[in-house]
Formats: sequence, structure tokens, C-alpha cells
Amino acid sequence: MAMEKYPEAEVVHGAKDCHDHSMKLLSELGFPGGVLPLTNLEECGMVHETGFVWMKQKVPYEHLFRSTNTLVRYDTEVTAYVEKGKMKKMKGVKSKQLLVWVPIVEMSIEEEKIYFKSNLGIGKTYPASTFIDEKSDKEDKEEIEDNNSFERKLTV
Repeated sequence: MAMEKYPEAEVVHGAKDCHDHSMKLLSELGFPGGVLPLTNLEECGMVHETGFVWMKQKVPYEHLFRSTNTLVRYDTEVTAYVEKGKMKKMKGVKSKQLLVWVPIVEMSIEEEKIYFKSNLGIGKTYPASTFIDEKSDKEDKEEIEDNNSFERKLTV
């Protein structure tokens, strides 16, 4: 499907390969790995010419960033246009603020600070160290395997 829509795209399938690919991309862009904690991706890809990226998962995922006490929801498809230090025109990422889910449309990093911007133009800044993925590779692999076996149980 992605190849038909984006024939010039680099496309990766499978939870482990997508996780590795997304971690590499985040690193190349200058972001810490924990800023997009998606371990159960089915497909991800990038159109290098335009900077368009996407990540697909079977079900939405909610993650609590304990250090900021922020709940973030990642839809089944997350998209953005990327360049060094910036993700813009983001879709599929929302942050719960008080009782309302607020779309995050841009994320940028500068001088070890990450700025998240909502569709209202309002944003928040956090130290980049807040989002360093502290899990080891072994723990990542175990979580991916656990998620895959959990999904297999649900579909049986």
C-alpha cells in the first residue's frame, strides 16, 4: 500500500525493524529516542525527497511520560515532515492537557530543549534529557515481543 502511494519511499515493516528504523531517524534528526516511544509499529517509512515520514500501528497507543506527568496518545498513523531538529505538520499525536486532548503539530529541539507546539500555537518546552529512552536494547526487544504476543492472543 505505501509503495503504491509513495513509490520513491523507503518502507520498513515489522515491530523490531520499524522500532530500529525510527530510533535511527530520531537520532539523525537530533531527538532523544524516548520522544516517540512506539514499540509496536507495523510499518514506517520516509520519502527522503520531501522529508515526509509515517508510522503505522494496529491500535492507538497512550504513553505517560512520568517525568512531565503528561499523557500522550499516538493514533494508528502518525505522520510528519522532518528536517534536522524539527518535525512539523505532525498528525496523529495528542497530549492530554487538563481534560482536553490537544493535537501536537510541531516538535523542535534546540540547545538541549524540546519545544512542543499545539495547533493553537501554544506550546511547552522541556529539557531533552526528559525524553532520553532509559530502557536497554534487551528491554525494548522484550517489550516488542510482549506486545506482539499480546496482539496474537487478542486476534485468536
